[in-house]
Amino acid sequence: MKSLRLILGNARYFGPSWVFASINILFGTWAIYIPTVKESLNISKSELGIAIFFLALGVFTVFPFASGIVNRYGVGKVTFSGVMMSCMAAMLPLLAPNYYVLMVALFLFGASNGITDIAMNTLVTEIEKKDKVKFMAASHGFFSLGGVLAGLGSFLIGPLSNPVLHMFLAVLLVVLVNVKFRSQYFSEVAEEVENEPFSFGLLKPLLLLGLISFVAMGSEGAIVDWSGLYLKEIALAPEALWGLGFLGFQITMTLGRFLGDGISDKIGSVKIVALGAILAIIGYFLVLTANVTLSIIGFTINGLGFSVMVPEVFRIGGNVKGIDSSKGIAFIAGTGYAGFLCAPPILGFLAENYSLTRSFVVLLACGFLILLFTLLLKKKRA
Repeated sequence: MKSLRLILGNARYFGPSWVFASINILFGTWAIYIPTVKESLNISKSELGIAIFFLALGVFTVFPFASGIVNRYGVGKVTFSGVMMSCMAAMLPLLAPNYYVLMVALFLFGASNGITDIAMNTLVTEIEKKDKVKFMAASHGFFSLGGVLAGLGSFLIGPLSNPVLHMFLAVLLVVLVNVKFRSQYFSEVAEEVENEPFSFGLLKPLLLLGLISFVAMGSEGAIVDWSGLYLKEIALAPEALWGLGFLGFQITMTLGRFLGDGISDKIGSVKIVALGAILAIIGYFLVLTANVTLSIIGFTINGLGFSVMVPEVFRIGGNVKGIDSSKGIAFIAGTGYAGFLCAPPILGFLAENYSLTRSFVVLLACGFLILLFTLLLKKKRA
């Protein structure tokens, strides 16, 4: 909580952290309207899954070029420009007149988010080195906080009855706060570091960590993308409650990220990942009851479980004996985003050809897989 107090007490640290929140405010507001877009464009679940795949593809496509852009133009400028581009791109999916325009719009939205993601993480890293402070974990907590704000915005669905207006209000909030605090980070420049080529010899000791990251990030993305549709079509929740699964998920993700470091210090990284997997499994069982209240509680418990997984896997990967920490984290991040990329179309295919319930049964099985991987990881470390 020390880093949270640092952010809230100093504009220099609040400015970059708000960028993290901004990205999830925009993405979360889009996620709330996924069922609406599906209905208005009259597309199938598998088509929706492919469209969401284009969002993840946009994120993944920009990654190879992001560091070069950041180094050339300055990390502060790219961070601010990236979040402004994300604001413009966030409007496009809700304005799409047909399925093909939707795919293009989501690709652009994903690409804008991707460049901002690399820039904002680099920005916080540079400020940490210069100021000799630590607030990266809390900044990621602000990302989850942005999701909470987006979830609270779901209560505007009924009163506004206008998805485009709703997104415009979210964009306006993001733009105004970022413009106010951009002077705190706009002139920051990243220190260029010559990276050694990645060796495939590093794959073996990192394989279990990569698998956990792949499954965990894929599951996180699936809950964000499909929780609203599940509550609507399977749990038969009223319209006002469609966003509550997402909201509960984001609230507990935020709490878990602000509190997880302290718990990890007491029980260890592997044990906290295993605990997270157990919580995720419990959450999925509640979701699969298809009871509105229990499903919302289930998504909320899912958030608590998944909140600690990826940060702890990064921590373990950065301390694998004999492997450079940056290479370990890069491998885990790459496999994680691959999971995020693959999950939407796979679940969309399952939902279309079998049922949305079957998709969540697969996610439940993934929870058990993560638990198995942590047991194997504990054995290997021992």
